[in-house]
Amino acid sequence: MKKVIVLLLLLSAIVANAQNDNAKVQADTIRPHWRPKGVASFNFSQLALSNWSQGGETNITWNIFGDFGVMYVDSNWKFVNNLNAVFGMSKTGDRGFRNNDNDLYFETVLSYKFGWVVDPFFSNTVRTVIANGYSYSDTSAIQKSAFWDPGYITQSLGFIYGKKDVFTTRLGFACQETFTKRFTSYTDDPNTPQIEKFRFDTGIECVTEAKYKLDDNLLHSTALRLFSRFNSLDVWDVRWDNTITAKITKLLNVNFNLLVIYEKQQSLRTQVKEALQVGIAYNLF
Repeated sequence: MKKVIVLLLLLSAIVANAQNDNAKVQADTIRPHWRPKGVASFNFSQLALSNWSQGGETNITWNIFGDFGVMYVDSNWKFVNNLNAVFGMSKTGDRGFRNNDNDLYFETVLSYKFGWVVDPFFSNTVRTVIANGYSYSDTSAIQKSAFWDPGYITQSLGFIYGKKDVFTTRLGFACQETFTKRFTSYTDDPNTPQIEKFRFDTGIECVTEAKYKLDDNLLHSTALRLFSRFNSLDVWDVRWDNTITAKITKLLNVNFNLLVIYEKQQSLRTQVKEALQVGIAYNLF
């Protein structure tokens, strides 16, 4: 009988020790931590012509791109912050350099794991341009925007679904504030006598982001944002950003970017930007 009791105590001690080890492993797995990221890249393309009988013009294009962020994760909470900034210029023939890339985008997403298929989230995004933006013709340059003119802030509350580091989509009730100073066409209501420099909209926002590894050194990143106001649900703001990156060496990349934008307040036509460039990318951390 004593041997049985001793054996049971020994087994209990082994089981308790195993449970403690498993608990320690789980605690290590879900230990709260911060995960930073930072990538800076410089892209450049150039064409030089001298005594070229077939026609054409010398041109130079460059841009600087930064992708920074920090993410906090624990057993239930996930707090993601991203800052994207790009600025570039191009020069054709004897004309001076002109802006061709000019964007600043900051996003914060806070979500909580309930163990459901989808998780509740709150997000806040800030959008504007970095420097003065112009619409160019052969003879003139007309300024269309400046830093925080217009500026957009959007808050959204809803539910998010995703697969780790591959795909996320979120849908929620959203409030959007638009700020202007000089370029009031983004905020002014033509049905009122005064000129409004601030606009407040409520509606629905849907944001989907995905990253697909097409090959060992080939990555496709895509982000689609849709926003519609409750007073005009038949009209949607669309921003669809696609980038395919081919990694040639540790530092050298080839980038193809396609950006499609439709915002009725900006233009009645769909805006498209396409760029193919060779660049140097460096992971800061």
